[in-house]
Amino acid sequence: MGRMEFDLNGLEVIERDECLALLRSVPIGRIGMSMHALPVVLPVNFVVDGDEIVVRTAPGTKLGEAMAGSVVAFEADAFDDVSHSGWSVLVQGVSRVVTTPSELAHVASLPLRPWANAATDWYLAIGTDVVSGRRVRHWHHDGAHAAFVGAAAHADGGGRPAWSADQHAPDDGGGVGGRVDLDAPAASLGPNGEVS
Repeated sequence: MGRMEFDLNGLEVIERDECLALLRSVPIGRIGMSMHALPVVLPVNFVVDGDEIVVRTAPGTKLGEAMAGSVVAFEADAFDDVSHSGWSVLVQGVSRVVTTPSELAHVASLPLRPWANAATDWYLAIGTDVVSGRRVRHWHHDGAHAAFVGAAAHADGGGRPAWSADQHAPDDGGGVGGRVDLDAPAASLGPNGEVS
């Protein structure tokens, strides 16, 4: 297994390509947008098509009216409540109505079938301008606990890791830092908080 990067909450940061692959593995996501100046989150079925997320809806719906040309958020996730593990992917991008005949023929051929209303022949595409993902693992899964504890051992006086959210944690050469080698022996804390 390769090296992993953790955010300040101890969640594994997922790279863009894996985020898009994870989105392809689930049928339902949520669109977040503003409708009549109020935040709204709606569940939708979708497919990932290249660098866009495609949603099928009916013409004249509130969803279609609110999304056309708007910056929206799209989120999908999967969790296992038994193992306390899972992932979440957030996409932010500009939405657009698919209108050209060649694009309409293409999206109509995608495996995107209506769930609630068969008369949904209007397609919206969401750009994947900003993609981020996080994975939560059970604390004792694959050494993630030791890796995060080791990174936290480098904390400043306030108990926060001594690196900013946009930096990698410092690596002391022992694999303890923002990117962690899970094949390395697990770190442990000594009586004075040192990593051994």
